Amino acid sequence: MPSILARLVLLLMIGLLAIFSCIASESIAQSNREGKVSSAPRQIYADDSWHFTSEGNLGLTVTNFGVFGRTFDESYSLLNQPSCVYKLNSSLPKEQVEHFSYGGIWIGGVRGGITHVSTGITDGSFSAGEPGLEFTNTASEADSVQTRSSILTSPLFDPSAISHQDLICDYSDTNTVLPGTLIPIPQHVPLGIGVHQEVYCWNYSYADAFAILSFTITNLTNEPIEDLHVAIWLDASVGNMNYTNYEPGGGPGGRWNWYDNLNNFVQNDEQKIAISYDEDSDDGWAESYLGVTVLGGESKADSFDVYFHQWPWNTSSSMSYPLWIMPIDDEERYTKMATHGEYDQIPGYDNQGNPTNPGEVTESWMLFLSCGPFETIQPGESVEAIFSIVCGRWSGNYPDDVPARRTDLLLNAEWAQTIYNGEDVNGNGILDPDEDLNGNGILDHYLFPKPPPSPRLEVVPGDGQVTLYWDNSAEAAVDSLTGKMDFEGYRVYSSPKTLDLGEEYSLLAQFDIDYDLDPFDDDSTLVGFNTGFSAIELEDSVLINGDYYHYSFTDNGVLNGWPSAAGGLYYAVTAYDRGNPQNNLPSLESSPLENRIYTYPGTTPTDDSRVGVYPNPYRVSASWDGPGPTQRMIWFQYLPARAEIRIFTLAGDLVDTIDHDAATYDGGDVARIGGSTYGSQTAFSGGEHAWDLLNSNNQEIATGLYLYTVENMDSGSIKTGTFMVIK
Repeated sequence: MPSILARLVLLLMIGLLAIFSCIASESIAQSNREGKVSSAPRQIYADDSWHFTSEGNLGLTVTNFGVFGRTFDESYSLLNQPSCVYKLNSSLPKEQVEHFSYGGIWIGGVRGGITHVSTGITDGSFSAGEPGLEFTNTASEADSVQTRSSILTSPLFDPSAISHQDLICDYSDTNTVLPGTLIPIPQHVPLGIGVHQEVYCWNYSYADAFAILSFTITNLTNEPIEDLHVAIWLDASVGNMNYTNYEPGGGPGGRWNWYDNLNNFVQNDEQKIAISYDEDSDDGWAESYLGVTVLGGESKADSFDVYFHQWPWNTSSSMSYPLWIMPIDDEERYTKMATHGEYDQIPGYDNQGNPTNPGEVTESWMLFLSCGPFETIQPGESVEAIFSIVCGRWSGNYPDDVPARRTDLLLNAEWAQTIYNGEDVNGNGILDPDEDLNGNGILDHYLFPKPPPSPRLEVVPGDGQVTLYWDNSAEAAVDSLTGKMDFEGYRVYSSPKTLDLGEEYSLLAQFDIDYDLDPFDDDSTLVGFNTGFSAIELEDSVLINGDYYHYSFTDNGVLNGWPSAAGGLYYAVTAYDRGNPQNNLPSLESSPLENRIYTYPGTTPTDDSRVGVYPNPYRVSASWDGPGPTQRMIWFQYLPARAEIRIFTLAGDLVDTIDHDAATYDGGDVARIGGSTYGSQTAFSGGEHAWDLLNSNNQEIATGLYLYTVENMDSGSIKTGTFMVIK
């Protein structure tokens, strides 16, 4: 018989083998995570993963297969598509923070006595044929994400739109093979549901930090579905791609770090919100919270509740966190969805909710929030679950996750709740007698005070100046609550005029109607400044690109060619109302994001002989340059409408050829222009063209004197000149 010592050695070897096996398994999983290269968690025919919310400041990628966000990979920055960025439209790189790589919806219930959970995505799932990606569309182009807008001047305007940008799609869990392929969906037993998904976002200053996710879940089987629960799972990872990115060399702050986040669950009398944040703030580049909250649910049971869980990424067992482990099958997943986590034992916090061991976070925590149960869903019936993904900058200068630092996040979450509630002020799901604001006898969600829309805007740059034209469409706006017109005036904004990088806009001018249309008094009370519009009103409307404009404002003394201190020169015109004194409602203003247009002032097309280059000489690393060799530029000016620019060394070697067409020039051949404007327009003067000082092979040019020719493609005349580059 083996000796006691031999048995101990054998047991030790078995234990070490198990530990090594676990480490190897997690190492392989980590390798897979670091090596993922797909531009979306799954991509097959008709899978739509390129739509994202962009009207407000939250950029959230939405798909038509139950997934949100997109993976962080080496092509991330090239695609210029956010996963969950806040503030998306900020001109300040430090504020453009990512919050998760990807996430998805989970729906679980009991049918025929058997528990089923269908998942949009799970830990470690990246591409077709892997477990966890269980929702599908019908592989028809009609299944792509549809967009509509409540903005009157938008080409996507639809009177049925809920928000400034509605993203709508349908999918189901009924397939066991990916439609249009022979690829099976592993380990998937359908619950038998269809999902109609609508995502809403707004550009109002008080509502631009969140997206509302509405899920209408329909029973597609011939059996009732009981105890339905709905959840959002997120691979939370807060960071700034401008500072730490996922490209091979990383960014200025190094490689992306998945292991410096902490999660928490915040609950008070009005809110229950799961949050995540970067624990060490990445030198101030990631000072932003991610939050997930449940706003409500139609046909919810009396016992309806909200549940929080978290677990380390792709870890099905953990000696360090036995209360927080990844569920691996339908039974375990449903248990997570329908039970409370140990809220008083959240890793990273003590029993009083204070963060512990700062700077020692070593796990990548998944964020999980669920709600339910819903009332039994009979065949063909539906229920609705409403979530919100909400973000917020850190408030104050607190080094730790104290309640005061969450002020902006919780305020944004409160606005999401208020907007969803609409007339249901007390949130009880019933239209009480004093809540019927519009008198239609129906409980209306998404009914809330709104400013007039921003007017349609056209920006025309010139030599040292920019002229803005806008229409009078905002003046016909009707207040959604009173049903009466309450427009009061316009405000004109530009990008910051100073080097104060905490400022997004500079107010250039304000114009207020010179008479009172206040519907709440007898016209005896003056409202606003009453300056009138005579300084901006055109004698005759102007037709530009097919639209008529009624007002104009010129900003003079603008520097040609160069981006402003905030990274780009832009303008916007907003509209504001007079407020409602009876309801103690202040004046509301539309968002500058609604019609913001970037521009580069410069010379207009000309046939004279003043063709030139500026700055000349050009010194590398000038204050207007961006980081790196691809972020430089000089400008050719006084160009004809159609021209060919050829650049040579003194030896006569051709360096680069540039084709210029004033009618189509968009700056797309120079990386420094535009930046992360996410679809914003950019206006050019037509007589200038930028060059990035890279040769035709995209290589940096050397210090020296260069020759150039500019040929007028209409007349054939040629102008010549020289410029100097100094490094």
